[in-house]
Amino acid sequence: MDQSAQKALEQALKGPKFEKRIKRRNLVDKGWASSISVGGVGVILSVLLIMFFLVYVVAPLFMPASVKEHASYALPGGSQEKTLFYGMDEYKETAMRITESGKLIGFNANNGQLLTESSLPLNGESITSFARVKESDKLIAFGLSGGGVLLAKYGYKVTYPDNVRKITPALTFPFGQEPLVVADQPISKVAARSSDSQLVVAYQLAGQSHVFVKQYDKVESMLSDDVALEEYAEGEVPNNMPVDWLMMGGNMRNLYLVSEDGSTLYYDLSNIREPVLLQKVNMVNGDEHISSLRFLLGEYSLMVGTSKGRVLQWFPVRDENNNFQLEFIREFEVDKKPVNFIAIEHSRKGFVTLDRSDEINLYNATAERHLASVDLKTGLNFILMAERGNGALLETADGQMVNYDIKNEHPDVSFSSLWGKVWYEGYEEPSYTWQSSSASADFEPKFSMVPLTFGTIKAALYSMLFAVPIAVLAAIYTAFFMDNKTRQYIKPTIELIEALPTVILGFLAGLWLAPYMEAHLAGFFAILLVVPIGILLFGFGWSRLPEPVRLLIPTGRRAVLMLPVVVFLGWFALSLSSPIENLFFHGDMRHWLTSSAGIDFDQRNALVIGFAMGFALIPTIFSVAEDAIYNVPSYLVNGSLALGASGWQTLVGVVLPTASPGIFSAIMLGFGRGIGETMIVLMASGNTPLMDVNIFQGMRTLSANLAVEMPEAELYSSHYRVLFLSGLILFIFTFVFNTLAEVVRERMRRKYGSL
Repeated sequence: MDQSAQKALEQALKGPKFEKRIKRRNLVDKGWASSISVGGVGVILSVLLIMFFLVYVVAPLFMPASVKEHASYALPGGSQEKTLFYGMDEYKETAMRITESGKLIGFNANNGQLLTESSLPLNGESITSFARVKESDKLIAFGLSGGGVLLAKYGYKVTYPDNVRKITPALTFPFGQEPLVVADQPISKVAARSSDSQLVVAYQLAGQSHVFVKQYDKVESMLSDDVALEEYAEGEVPNNMPVDWLMMGGNMRNLYLVSEDGSTLYYDLSNIREPVLLQKVNMVNGDEHISSLRFLLGEYSLMVGTSKGRVLQWFPVRDENNNFQLEFIREFEVDKKPVNFIAIEHSRKGFVTLDRSDEINLYNATAERHLASVDLKTGLNFILMAERGNGALLETADGQMVNYDIKNEHPDVSFSSLWGKVWYEGYEEPSYTWQSSSASADFEPKFSMVPLTFGTIKAALYSMLFAVPIAVLAAIYTAFFMDNKTRQYIKPTIELIEALPTVILGFLAGLWLAPYMEAHLAGFFAILLVVPIGILLFGFGWSRLPEPVRLLIPTGRRAVLMLPVVVFLGWFALSLSSPIENLFFHGDMRHWLTSSAGIDFDQRNALVIGFAMGFALIPTIFSVAEDAIYNVPSYLVNGSLALGASGWQTLVGVVLPTASPGIFSAIMLGFGRGIGETMIVLMASGNTPLMDVNIFQGMRTLSANLAVEMPEAELYSSHYRVLFLSGLILFIFTFVFNTLAEVVRERMRRKYGSL
């Protein structure tokens, strides 16, 4: 360098302009560094905020109930008479009390102010027994001393005097004010159930052990809206034990005769004229006896309070011979003292107990969850739960009425109901079940996360079985064996597949691939043999061609020759479908699977998901794995080849170990996308929440379940929050798998980084 150039260089690297330029450059560097840092912190904060929001929505599911005293006042109507029944309107404003003398007392539930007072039309008779007929219809029955049964319906008349809402309790008599005469002696025990067309009454007469049953048809008058009862059939239930409780199930077929020592006779009333004894069972053990008994919501489960402070749940279960038997389902440890009283919720499978220690406990049967406890200063005569489960009325032993406010929004969710087997009403055994809604008012929500989580993993695994071998092997060939000019076209073409909307792939999989696969099932399985064997045969044939012919196509481009070969082999395998079915499966492989092999088959199944979602995952796995293999330092490859290793030896011994962290990351990235995939699974899987590894059965994934049910979920309901819990589980899945992938990747990098 001459002196003039050296002098110019020194002037350029010194002076105010240079220092100003350096300061500007440093400022720009700091600005970009700060921007990158802010962006990174922003991403982390965004993820944490999403996590916080999910936890915020889900957390109320596991909060205990709160019970607070709202008001206390003297018992309306006085404490001289025993109470038979309480009712309260859904707004918790007005309540009614019916005493053993037939007096109806309506009062303000907040202050005890009397609103109305009347008496039942007993015509000189007395009430000898009482029963709830149908909770949802507010129908009750009174057994009378003259041998009649008076049926009444309680309700609340709403008026608006001076534009102010006024609710007045009232009783109506849907079958007339005259009692339904069933006998000529006092009725000591009565049970009744009503449907749209029939009424069934079971009763026991004073001094007798047998139980009588009568069935009535409801006949509507042609001239008015009055409904009359016409006797259709009658029968007699033999019995030789004392009956302390006479209980009839909501389906009008199950009749239970229960004594205090736990002895129970279970009768089938399908044929009223000839009741059938299905079972004799003892519902308690040893010296334990029954202290209280009540049906759970739906009149299917018997909740049995015992003298040793337990509540036992029993309900009929169908056995392998299609016969029903009473089965013990679960128990709740309340206290060591007898459970004197059980009250039920009117809209959920919840119940309240009172024991001898004067403690109230609130439970949910399905979730097996204890929600709250309240200690009373005195004994309790009666508990009434509000219709919405948000309050309770308590009649105490010292003649007081206490009104409680209850905040109990999500009693039907617990860790055991989400992740454990639950024995639901009507099921033959405990199961993992997702069924969030039903048309029935006494529906038992089934919020098991297990089948959805299982379906998510099942869909991801089957799709990975299809995608990983193809994507990784394609990446190996493209990065290591293919020439650069061909690679420039192949790699972007494969990556372009990732731009296809998954809704289109799901649409094609559900409406075209699924029925086509069902019609050519044997052909799809033939592909697994025909294509690999055909490729090997083609390669062997190519190697036998004269060398001048083989050299016409460069080694790095010969893979292009395989494209028509693979297409032809696939078409050939599918064309073999009918011959294979005729030869091995009597002409129909699907029918053979279901009838001969005993394998359930669903058109939209895991096999369809494996092909469709695996096709969507191939570009993701291929792109990352190909970059990892291609970026292996060339000096490692050249050194291995220079030492005499073949191309395959170099690939296995040098390239794959060095690129293994990147290949592993590609596989985990594909698995993570498979876990969160929605539209393909939603449209092509059948969306049935099953626990079955059968490749011919469908599934429901967490993401698909969110897409299906979130638009219909009631805001802030248990269903709504459980769906957010599904999102939280997906979030945790992604976090755990990504963390695991990063840990393994770092360990592999340290292990093979010295190569």
